[in-house]
Amino acid sequence: MDYPKSVPSVGLVDGRFVDENPVAGTPGSLIPAVWGNSVTQEILSVITAGGLVAAEADTSQLLKAIQSIVGTSSPMRSVVTRLAASKTLIDQELGLVLIDGSPGPVTITLPAANPALGIRDVIVRRVDNSGNRLVVQASGTDRIRFHTHLSASGYAFLVLMGAGDWWHLRSDGAGSWWPLGRFDSTALGRPVFETTTALNPGGYGALNGTLFNRAQWPWLWDFAQVSGALTTEAGRAGREGGWTSGDGASTFRIPEVRGEFLRVLDESRGLDTGRASGSFQGHSLQSHNHFLPTGTGSTFRPAPCIPDTSFAFTDVNYSPTNTTVATTYPNPAFDSDTYIGTIGNFSGETRPRNIAYPGRIKLI
Repeated sequence: MDYPKSVPSVGLVDGRFVDENPVAGTPGSLIPAVWGNSVTQEILSVITAGGLVAAEADTSQLLKAIQSIVGTSSPMRSVVTRLAASKTLIDQELGLVLIDGSPGPVTITLPAANPALGIRDVIVRRVDNSGNRLVVQASGTDRIRFHTHLSASGYAFLVLMGAGDWWHLRSDGAGSWWPLGRFDSTALGRPVFETTTALNPGGYGALNGTLFNRAQWPWLWDFAQVSGALTTEAGRAGREGGWTSGDGASTFRIPEVRGEFLRVLDESRGLDTGRASGSFQGHSLQSHNHFLPTGTGSTFRPAPCIPDTSFAFTDVNYSPTNTTVATTYPNPAFDSDTYIGTIGNFSGETRPRNIAYPGRIKLI
């Protein structure tokens, strides 16, 4: 493409256009046919390369074609879309999509990942921390290909949890959106400790034994089913650290570990045999004897001296009764939580010094 060459009597000067000058008597530029046809063909070539069919009445085709071509070489466009209500995105809105869920629950539907859309990127990012449910939904039968170890076809939607949570997705033009990155890629179902009682963004919930809806958390229900720690509601006693099948139809329960110490599963080592993942283990007191010192003043002698037989632990207040007392623990009198409870009076002997942090679980 170039300026037309100088042609006599058409008003071109060195191939460039000039205005008519009546005072000087010079004509304005005339456009040579060869040059006009050349310019038109250059534009049509771009429109065709962009996958569009030229239409005389459409004056936006060149821009659309350029966007399409650029999108093919770089699927992420420099577009920022701001939303605060449910909406189906169009291809011109794909780029960085900032979503405010504070007015209420929001569902953002992605364009169909078909050949017409082609390979396109979108970053969906939540800007509020209201706690309202925010869903990013695939169109029709399309799927978002995350947690494919649980479901090969992925899932129909994902949720954004907490201000700043984001996913970077790419369409393949064949019915799927593939995650390229996300705010927090910690493994699904993993328990973690926090130093804040607030829920951090990225897909976390409290480890509090809550009932979840299977339809709203399908990937988490799939995880529970293959976890090896799934039981029924009726069989939950003693398995509170595992998952349950809820009502057997529409719900399931996540683990409950608040206030508990965690222990590594034995897995055939032989140190803590017979345990199932998520199973509860009661209190245990190390077998030991108590002794009293003897004498006073200069004759005082420290333990071990005389076995401690002056107390009978007949209730949780261990009042002295001067009757027969077992000096070896555990003792049948202490075999139940009636006496041990939350370790209570024996905590100095059985519970190590510790720090309490909130427990969280990765939900997506």
